[in-house]
Amino acid sequence: MSPMHTARRKGRVSRSPRPSTSQPSNTGLDLSGINLNLAVALDALLTEVSVTRAAKRIGITQSAMSHALAQLRELIGDALLIRGRGGMVRTPRAEQLAAPLHRGLLEVQRALRNESVFEPRTSSRRFTIASGDYHAATLLPPLLEILDTEAPGVDITIRPLVVPQLEAQLESGEVDLVVAAFPDPFPALRQQRLFREDFVCIVRRDNTAVKRGLDLETYLRLPHVLISPRGDGAGAVDMALERLGQSRRIGLRLPYFLTAALSVVRSNHVLTAPRRLAELFQDLCPVRLMPPPVTLAPFDVLQLWHERFDDEPAHRWLRTQVARAAAAPRLSRPT
Repeated sequence: MSPMHTARRKGRVSRSPRPSTSQPSNTGLDLSGINLNLAVALDALLTEVSVTRAAKRIGITQSAMSHALAQLRELIGDALLIRGRGGMVRTPRAEQLAAPLHRGLLEVQRALRNESVFEPRTSSRRFTIASGDYHAATLLPPLLEILDTEAPGVDITIRPLVVPQLEAQLESGEVDLVVAAFPDPFPALRQQRLFREDFVCIVRRDNTAVKRGLDLETYLRLPHVLISPRGDGAGAVDMALERLGQSRRIGLRLPYFLTAALSVVRSNHVLTAPRRLAELFQDLCPVRLMPPPVTLAPFDVLQLWHERFDDEPAHRWLRTQVARAAAAPRLSRPT
């Protein structure tokens, strides 16, 4: 029998030729008559927001997934996915369903697996980590080195960090870990400090303006690159300069750490950035690292997770490996 076999239903379901996007009136679905495979298909559809990608995610044909979507629309009484300007989008009802459905399926999966132990050498599990490009760039090389030798079948997915959705994604299991630096705490989440980070300045190696060093006068005279993930606002440097009654010229403002570091390679701009990122680029690009001429407070890089997964063996193992990667020594530049 096909995994997408038509769901059996004890109650009569409305058969509208065009599913409504409004709140469904059918609130008394009999779960005993619903094929669990349809719930798996719905989870894939709401996660991928694409019939093609959802089919690939659970290993069925696109035609079978289209058939499943049609059954789900009839069963739930909602279109679930509709066409938007940039492709398919979820309806309001689908938005309500996505997180609790995913959370419920994870609980069923864990109950059936009886995950009392986790064997990394034989596991084919995929973990999802939400992080920015700076943290991913500095942690992934040592983390993948660990996985290559100790867990060759384990896969990692890195997702963008969406702060408003962070707690819900961790609670549902949609995201396993968040790795980032947060000025404000999240009381509902567990956290561990991975490392403390400070700042250095990055300039191109042949920048004659800093041949004699980077004093405050030179620092203020040069154009600056500001990494601003939200696109506006002042950075730590600007606040430190303001306390001195000074200001700097922002020649380039952008949200990406890696592009910011590359932008100084052929310009006279100076970038004040986290040390680990700067050292990574020093290994790869013709740049110099110099101490900032202003006092900047260090900050902590954390991994965060939901308490629901505190004692899950696979999750504990993942957190341990991320902490190991954070503590791994930096590779020296080849001579």
